[in-house]
Amino acid sequence: MIITKTPFRMSFFGGGTDMESYFRENGGAVLSTTFDKYCYVNVRHLPRFFDYSTELSYSKTERVTSIDDIQHPLIRNAMKLLDMQEIRLTYEADLPARSGLGTSSSFAVGTLNAFYALKGQYVDKKRLADEAIYLERVLCGEAGGWQDQIAAAFGGFNRINFSSDGYEVLPVIISPERKKRLCDSLLMFFTGFTRFSSEVQKANRLGDRSKFAQLREMHQLVDEAERILTDTESDLDEFGRLLDHTWNLKRQTGAAVSTDSIDALYTRGVKAGALGGKLLGAGGGGFFVFYVPPERRDSVLKAMSDLLYIPFEFENGGTRVIYYSPEQFTPRKERQR
Repeated sequence: MIITKTPFRMSFFGGGTDMESYFRENGGAVLSTTFDKYCYVNVRHLPRFFDYSTELSYSKTERVTSIDDIQHPLIRNAMKLLDMQEIRLTYEADLPARSGLGTSSSFAVGTLNAFYALKGQYVDKKRLADEAIYLERVLCGEAGGWQDQIAAAFGGFNRINFSSDGYEVLPVIISPERKKRLCDSLLMFFTGFTRFSSEVQKANRLGDRSKFAQLREMHQLVDEAERILTDTESDLDEFGRLLDHTWNLKRQTGAAVSTDSIDALYTRGVKAGALGGKLLGAGGGGFFVFYVPPERRDSVLKAMSDLLYIPFEFENGGTRVIYYSPEQFTPRKERQR
């Protein structure tokens, strides 16, 4: 039996510039962190007492005798990619899917990590990220960028640069005290709306050249945000004001990014004392994060009391195997020889 633990990510700046259609020509960069909310993938080989060969448990339960009959496209394609047979897979998570935190990509990374471990193989974080990108973007044909898979695999507070050569992951060096102050200044709320990121990406058509002007400015904000974080002489509150700027830019990239209800929530948070914030993920719903000075924290919490508040801390581990108990397994076709 294998159990993997994979974090969700919080993206602050540069989202959209991680789309391959954009960064191959223009370059891109994202500033993001993972935090202490996780998905867990439990995998083992299914005992041969049943009239089905594969059992999957996520938001629904599937029991099939052929991989081709699996309805969940990511699991089906991942099993084919790594030639997995006769498994029982269970998925659990601390936060809901389709909520703007890269949950599907965390699941992809965690599933691949678990499959490799079940086969008795170690793979590094770069390979897990690369194969998760290939799994979601090519095999499953889902629209979107590359940042989620990379963040889930590597973990930590990073700047991820994108270019025609691929990507590089650069940890953002912040003192523990400044990093804690940043974390304490961020308040996250669940809006109650969920949606598929790939559907929002298609609706917004970020790959269109008409959106490139906004994406270039969003790319430039990554440099400024990183400077604010790493320069101890800079006022950390400027990070919050920059979030407001990037959120307004993001709203210009497509009608599916925001709604009247989401705009009203944002306005309420700012009036209560938040310096800025943004909806996490592609848009359309999910989680809001606000940057709030300490003296305004109680005011914002009161103003947003009808929403679910999610306390969190930054994390640095990325995906990991937290339980490893290897099994002897011989495929049926080999046993019958």
